[in-house]
Amino acid sequence: MEFQNVAAVVTGGASGLGAATARRLAARGCKVALFDMNEALGTALAGEIGGMFCAVDITSDEGVAAALDEAAARHGTARILVNCAGISRPAKTVGREFAPAPLAGFRQLIEINLVGTFNVISKFAARLAAADPHGDERGVIINTASVAAFEGQVGQASYAASKGGVAAMTLPISRDLAPHGIRVMTIAPGLFLTPMLLGLPQDVRDSLGRQVPFPSRLGKPEEYAMLVESIITNPMLNGETIRLDGAIRMGPK
Repeated sequence: MEFQNVAAVVTGGASGLGAATARRLAARGCKVALFDMNEALGTALAGEIGGMFCAVDITSDEGVAAALDEAAARHGTARILVNCAGISRPAKTVGREFAPAPLAGFRQLIEINLVGTFNVISKFAARLAAADPHGDERGVIINTASVAAFEGQVGQASYAASKGGVAAMTLPISRDLAPHGIRVMTIAPGLFLTPMLLGLPQDVRDSLGRQVPFPSRLGKPEEYAMLVESIITNPMLNGETIRLDGAIRMGPK
């Protein structure tokens, strides 16, 4: 898959892993559409990289369809999709005073992280499947899971379930889309310096970084973007989840 003048969509593209990915794709010559809820950050980044911003709730049928139509009208059929949109909200299964975890919170994480990811994939792939091939393939879809999919910690039941679902659906979706020449991959990042961690005090961030065997630091969003680039350029990468974690294996806490 080439990059020059190829249209790409990055969900959660206004900040963190998505923003780093958008910058890298734009630097390689892609026409990037940012899908995000943060209009201020998204608009600013779109201006910086010469892309476009769409305010999108990824759980909305109509919203995602409209945003994909808008992106296609400006950039043409997108052949690269990177799903970075997601949230994290810790909650123990049984909380203080023996209160059960609020079901609404569990549902929200599944709805955004898992259902939202599938919503964008299916609508993106339906449009791409109808397009002419681009060389030997039509396009590439890259999703974001987490090492929590495999080693969820205390308070991460909903987050781990949502990211585990993303990892689990990677292979069957890649098989669904193989006849259309569309590859599907997932990245499972470890501890990365994203907005989820930037709010922590520096000493806490340093402590988390020391838990990583090597390199003993938090991952950089640019390193996630580097893997995105590698996946796009390697046609044999398909149907797999790649851990990007410096060999960390998360403990219970």
